Amino acid sequence: MKIRRPRLPRTRAGRRRLVQTVMAGCVLALLPATWLFVSTGDRIGTTAGAPRREVAVVFGAGLWDGEPSPYLAHRLDAAAKLYREGRIEVVLVTGDNSREDYDEPDAMRAYLTGHGVPDGRIVSDYAGFDTWDSCVRARKIFGVDRAVLISQGFHIRRAVALCEAAGVDSYGVGVDAKHDVTWYYGGTREIFAAGKAALDAVFEPDPRFLGPKEKGVARALAARK
Repeated sequence: MKIRRPRLPRTRAGRRRLVQTVMAGCVLALLPATWLFVSTGDRIGTTAGAPRREVAVVFGAGLWDGEPSPYLAHRLDAAAKLYREGRIEVVLVTGDNSREDYDEPDAMRAYLTGHGVPDGRIVSDYAGFDTWDSCVRARKIFGVDRAVLISQGFHIRRAVALCEAAGVDSYGVGVDAKHDVTWYYGGTREIFAAGKAALDAVFEPDPRFLGPKEKGVARALAARK
């Protein structure tokens, strides 16, 4: 079967319009990513520059044989470091537990307790199916209105922008990561995810699962006294 090549405009004006159309498409595709950078401004930093906040939110990043993936482990290491330094009081771990055999929050909890964070200072969100859901649930279900957010650098701006849109005053800690295939995939994925993030921020859809309010964060904060 012979594949036909697309016909290019024959006239100079037609070619000019084609180039203008392609350029306009590129600009529109990059607008959401530009919005993420502009809207998050100076709200991104490292663990060394993180402000003191009562709550840190750690976003799930996959499991390997039931254990946190290296990327998720780096996020949890940052949270444990902030806790040991007294910069945070409670860690809200948010991830996917949509199947019986896949439980990100409990794996995150086990990792944190193994790295010095008391179990009573960890709160689990089992319905953090994506970044927007995690941000909305942090605010509406767990009552978090200020937090340090922890993720990789390629994801943290989207997390901060979405949590701000959900009503959480946020500072993002972008943890270091090896620039491997996963890192490049994550960075490329963010370009497309920025578009969905912009739509989420504008239309504010309900999470896949909202559910009743939970007092886990409030109880953990009360127990520290």
